[in-house]
Amino acid sequence: MQITYHVGQHDGGYAYRLGDVWSETFPTHDAALSAAKLVAGRQHLEGRDAEIQYQVADGSWQTEHASGGDRPETNVVDDA
Repeated sequence: MQITYHVGQHDGGYAYRLGDVWSETFPTHDAALSAAKLVAGRQHLEGRDAEIQYQVADGSWQTEHASGGDRPETNVVDDA
């Protein structure tokens, strides 16, 4: 699996997004880009199996099982 984080202008600042879901807003482009790279890098760390929850674009919450060894390939694209 491959996922791509996009960095761009959002809510009067800059943020990164995965699909249609945006992160919190950062005051500078560099801060948002650094945060996106950090998050993308963390995707490569193996861990333990876990049940995870996350919010999707419509505001609802999803729960799913995440295998600790099932890590995606990640990219960061600077759309700014």
